Amino acid sequence: MEQIAKGEGRFYIAGDGKDLAEITYRTEEATGNLVIDHTYVSEELRGQGAGEKLVRAVVDLAREEKVKIVPECPYAAHQFEKHTEYRDLLT
Repeated sequence: MEQIAKGEGRFYIAGDGKDLAEITYRTEEATGNLVIDHTYVSEELRGQGAGEKLVRAVVDLAREEKVKIVPECPYAAHQFEKHTEYRDLLT
């Protein structure tokens, strides 16, 4: 699997000149919390853990910046239910 890269308001995995997976987030102005609003994984990467790795990248960023996460995206919300070790970051 390709490496995760960081862009403006997103983490992504690119290959062959295109995005193969991405997770997008925005920062709430009032709180500084990160709102995950979209996750996409191409058919090419499905079933390889790409989505989980992208969620983990946002989790790591939130821990580094000492902020919370609002998982608006259904996939991200599911990952927070699945990974109890992320729950301390929920608002």
